Amino acid sequence: MALDWFRRPVSRDPTRKGRQHLRVLVAEDDRVSRAILKLNLEKWGYEVVVCTDGLQAWSELQKPDAPRMAILDWMMPGMDGIQVCKAVRGRSEQPYVYILLLTAKSLKEDLLTGLNAGADDYLTKPMDPQELELRLRAGRRILDLQSELIAAREGLHIQATQDSLTGVSNRRAVLETLESEVVRSVRQHVPLGVILADLDQFKSINDAHGHAAGDTVLREAASRMVAALRSYDRLGRYGGEEFLIVAPGCGLDEVIRVGERLRLALHEEPVQTRSGIIKISASFGVISSAQFNNLDAEALIQVADEALYQAKASGRNCVQVAGSVSGLAGSTPVATLSPMGSAGIAGRQG
Repeated sequence: MALDWFRRPVSRDPTRKGRQHLRVLVAEDDRVSRAILKLNLEKWGYEVVVCTDGLQAWSELQKPDAPRMAILDWMMPGMDGIQVCKAVRGRSEQPYVYILLLTAKSLKEDLLTGLNAGADDYLTKPMDPQELELRLRAGRRILDLQSELIAAREGLHIQATQDSLTGVSNRRAVLETLESEVVRSVRQHVPLGVILADLDQFKSINDAHGHAAGDTVLREAASRMVAALRSYDRLGRYGGEEFLIVAPGCGLDEVIRVGERLRLALHEEPVQTRSGIIKISASFGVISSAQFNNLDAEALIQVADEALYQAKASGRNCVQVAGSVSGLAGSTPVATLSPMGSAGIAGRQG
């Protein structure tokens, strides 16, 4: 009688084409049951991962490419289905695994035990293959819905943290990074580099070539700077044609080198736009927390911003090191890296 459900005709789901790549783990210690489960699942369009005991099932479910659905027999050697359920639910990481528990137990208390352990659904043996197929379809709908929710959440996160034009961090996100890096810098006693960059004569680019070309220049500038930075540096669009760079672990010499590398990345090659070839450059104000004592994020930006003003006054297309700033003690002498002349404090002009 236990094999009656195996002899019933297998229905074919007309929508199975859309789920051919969904992998299902089957953990069943009975060889015959295991083989027939595999046969049915493959006929319904699933890719099957077969396990002969609970320990093997748990090992498979810990892999990065683990199946998103699992059919677990309650009674198995090594780990039973209940133990595997608890182990899976004990992890917090995504993606979610939909678990269907197979059991010969039919008492309400036993079924509640299985659900409390983390199973999403259960079937009692001997089972109807059509019922199994329908429950798997329900599980697939739940997984699809969860995937859509995760994608929507990630989309909202990108919208909240990414600049829509350039693809780099937006102002809020890069400022949050700066705040956290300032805290880490103080806690671990390591320097922190901060750079403000401003594209030179950007208004003239918009006026001469149009805003579409200006957008192309902004995107290309951001792309080049990202390529010139280390993987753990953070670039964000601070506003308009201005960018903020957070460079963890950079003392004064290191942050100067980063600034000069960014300057060259922008200036060495013109930008191809639909309106023609446009030469670009940028001015940079750089600072390292090693120059000052106990500056918060706002003060670091203030100092870098004044250095940026000095870079503009020095003829643009240069790297200016933060120096003496009103109200802040412990400064170092100003230094300018530029072929354009000497430094001086003046209003920023493009």
